[in-house]
Amino acid sequence: MKTQIFLPLATYPDPNSDAVAVNAVAVAQQLHADLNVLAIDADIPHVSSPLSRILIDVPARIREAEAVSRRAGEHLLAKVVEEGSRQGVAVTTASEAVLLALQGDNAATHARYYDLAVVGWEPNNPTSRMIAEGVIFDSGRPTILLPDSASAAKIDHIAIAWDGSRVAARAVADALPLLTHASRIHVLTIVDEKPLKAADIGEKLVASLRKRGLNADAADIKSEDCPIAITLQERAIELGTDLLVMGGYGHSRVRDFVLGGATEGVLTDLRLPILMSH
Repeated sequence: MKTQIFLPLATYPDPNSDAVAVNAVAVAQQLHADLNVLAIDADIPHVSSPLSRILIDVPARIREAEAVSRRAGEHLLAKVVEEGSRQGVAVTTASEAVLLALQGDNAATHARYYDLAVVGWEPNNPTSRMIAEGVIFDSGRPTILLPDSASAAKIDHIAIAWDGSRVAARAVADALPLLTHASRIHVLTIVDEKPLKAADIGEKLVASLRKRGLNADAADIKSEDCPIAITLQERAIELGTDLLVMGGYGHSRVRDFVLGGATEGVLTDLRLPILMSH
């Protein structure tokens, strides 16, 4: 059975960068998976007003904005197909026009039909963040955030953010297809941020992973008054890891997100590919 990966593409008003094509295909190639890509084009309702044509021709501006969105989507889809052909990954593409406020909902609904979602991420791109948050919290599927500043060409050394919680355990389970291909795993536990159930929770997870034949080690770390998300990412980068696995804390109601501290920090300042599971 072949793994199926879903990639939603932001097109308007802030399109994903071309880096998402290279990174998404690289993840699919490493998992021997198919990549299913959806360009989420803009559907902008026409405003009905006697002045809408006289003053600034609103309908024409709406048509142009939608055309810009479609062109961005077509460009990104072509990039993914090109990269898939180069790396030997089967790519299926589609596009769908969606109201701007519902882009995250739409991406989440589509993601439910696949095993894993990957999402392109650029700083100061609220469109990509809306889509990512929708997929993470509403799809029920694990999601890999792919920053345009980092490469996903090799996911061989993986870090796990571990606090013994339910969401952290879910993230580890969701990451097993990647963990089983990793040559090395580091379990990271922040020991001075909140009370932990036991002092050796990192070692316990390491023992569990080793029983599966995986090469795992534990690393207890201190936040030292640094934001948790930065502490975890910087330690993962120092260890030379290619991916950080963590649980996503939070919930959403009509796109009003209430996020945990580490989750909010990662979504604000993403420094390496992260698999997030909620």
